[in-house]
Amino acid sequence: MRHLLTPACLLLGLFLCTPVYAQAPRGAVVRVATIYISPDTTSAKLAEIERGRELIIMETNNQWVHVQANLTETRTVGGWVLNKGVVQTSTPDGDKILFGEAVDSEDQASRARGRRGAAQDAMHLYHRVYDYFPSSPLAGEALYRFADIKWQLDKQDIMTKPSAREQDAYLRGEIDQRWMKEVIKKFPGTKWADLAAFHLLDNKLCGDWQGQSKCPNKEAGVYEDYVKEHAQSPSVPEALYNAAWRYSALIEIYKTEEQPKKSDEARARALELAQRVAASTQNDWSARGQRLLYLIQQGIPTYGNEKD
Repeated sequence: MRHLLTPACLLLGLFLCTPVYAQAPRGAVVRVATIYISPDTTSAKLAEIERGRELIIMETNNQWVHVQANLTETRTVGGWVLNKGVVQTSTPDGDKILFGEAVDSEDQASRARGRRGAAQDAMHLYHRVYDYFPSSPLAGEALYRFADIKWQLDKQDIMTKPSAREQDAYLRGEIDQRWMKEVIKKFPGTKWADLAAFHLLDNKLCGDWQGQSKCPNKEAGVYEDYVKEHAQSPSVPEALYNAAWRYSALIEIYKTEEQPKKSDEARARALELAQRVAASTQNDWSARGQRLLYLIQQGIPTYGNEKD
């Protein structure tokens, strides 16, 4: 019989790819669990399993579960864990339980003194929801939120490197797009696909504009194209604002390049887009659009030296 690789195998590329494990029950913990060498709390402790890490269930013994646990991307450990907080693919409402734990972990990650490693916990938990419960109403959002956290972590890493200050996007490392593209592929026509497509724009943006018109002009077009292609996206007001702000920056940049006609054209375009943002029903973006509209109308520079 031909063994198929599980989605977790494709994600992790670890022992889960071994055919003997491919059809075994899988699970994840929603608490930090200790792995013991035998089903006895007085036996030697082998390691701890963080929330959301994958377990391959080998057997159960009363209140114990014999597992192979993926502790990190390169380390797996076999042993016994107490069957408390182990959510399996057969667990009733398992998708909601894992999703709820993921949301709680994401909230922890957003706090100044939140739990260490909470962002990674949330990322793994969201992926478990999508992987274990592909038919769940939560699957699309879970995959997107997994991809979103991973995107943010990868972006933070790339943007701290010196190459992030280069003018052209291709001169810095590209944020890994595969999981955002997976969202678009698996859940086409949904808001999760629209949100994923918005993230992909990050790889098209410049680093330091260096006071030249090339980058903001290009980027404004990127955001305008997104609005045309994803008219129902929740990110439309943000995309419109980003385009409007870049045109407002071009008002001053074109003046320094002695292109007064293009400066006037940029002002007109910035006003038009800012008005659309101000008319948005999303309060934050509506208010920011109104502010930008005011600055442009008052002739207050939004880029460069803002003093008279």
